[in-house]
Amino acid sequence: MPPVAYARLRHAASPERAGLRSDELAALAHGVDRLPGRWCSGAVVLAGRGPYVALEHAAGWAVRYAAYDPEQDRGVELPRDRQLPARPDTVFDLASLSKLFTTIALLQQVERSTLHLDAEIARYAQEFGRRKLPAHGITVRHLLTHTSGLRPELPLYDYGPRNRTDLLWAEEPLTPPGSAYCYSDLNLLLAQGVLELVTGQPLDVLVQEGITRPLGMSRTRYRPPPGWRPRIAATEDQRKPWAKLDRGMLHGRVHDENAYALGGVAGHAGLFGTAGDLAVFCRTLLSGGAYGPARILAPSSVAQLLAPPGLGFGVGQRWFMGELAGPMSEGRAAGHTGFTGTSLVLDPVTDTFLVLLANTVHPVRRPADSTPRAAAATHLARAVR
Repeated sequence: MPPVAYARLRHAASPERAGLRSDELAALAHGVDRLPGRWCSGAVVLAGRGPYVALEHAAGWAVRYAAYDPEQDRGVELPRDRQLPARPDTVFDLASLSKLFTTIALLQQVERSTLHLDAEIARYAQEFGRRKLPAHGITVRHLLTHTSGLRPELPLYDYGPRNRTDLLWAEEPLTPPGSAYCYSDLNLLLAQGVLELVTGQPLDVLVQEGITRPLGMSRTRYRPPPGWRPRIAATEDQRKPWAKLDRGMLHGRVHDENAYALGGVAGHAGLFGTAGDLAVFCRTLLSGGAYGPARILAPSSVAQLLAPPGLGFGVGQRWFMGELAGPMSEGRAAGHTGFTGTSLVLDPVTDTFLVLLANTVHPVRRPADSTPRAAAATHLARAVR
């Protein structure tokens, strides 16, 4: 039987060709044009439907500042000839969008029966890591649904490599596993630990071999090489007290402090990538786990990812999905956000997808605000014909 080739993305000759309204996509692009200086330094938005990319638009600056001046509460601008404008192919620190890739790598092992969603992680720690854990009852599913009961984070960057591992595995839940939702980076760090124990492979290799390489996502990786720097968006002038470490202006180095302490590869953060690559990622899931000749997940696994409340993905979250999470999507729009200003949303009902990447932490972190994300998704929802 010949292999099935699934549709690859291509640029639509017009939004209408993709079944989207031009006026709403123009309003979406205009809204992104207004974000630099207010919400971010620079941004890239990509929107599409079916096999079509209907909008790909960049605004502002990928790199604008040399430092942050806390006394003046403003950024210290680089000379104009050293500033880098945002472009559609600008590479961003994806922050917590990395969690989605960890989740898929884990489900690939579930499909191979090397892992089980409802098995307790203590079983894998003892069998593969020779590590005795408390009988807390946390399962792999609890990690992916953020119902483990673990606190949101640990300051792993304050400890040496061996102590970091011991602290993470010894952490006990604050509430009974399965009883309450609490978003926690520790969940995906432990998911990484389980993955690496049962496969004997580091997470970056699993993601590359199982996701980015087969899908042709050549601009998505951990620890971007120096040659990528001219295309990478800068993030924060990281200094105490507003940050957890004193690292200076970050450009091409992971923003998250725990991911940095772990060498740039972490279950919860660390990936860098482009809007175009993430559009391929979205299209793959909307196609049931396949893109072109590559299949990375079975349709049944994709269904588990995207079914409420979602595995790794958030489902029906209007606070960043706007009207795309409204009645038109039957509450099935799924996606995620990242601390650096990143987000993606895909809707299986309307077959639409939206990627918004920004460096909201350049030159310094701002109060959390997902209003622009929700507004962008609302424009896409209203564009559906």
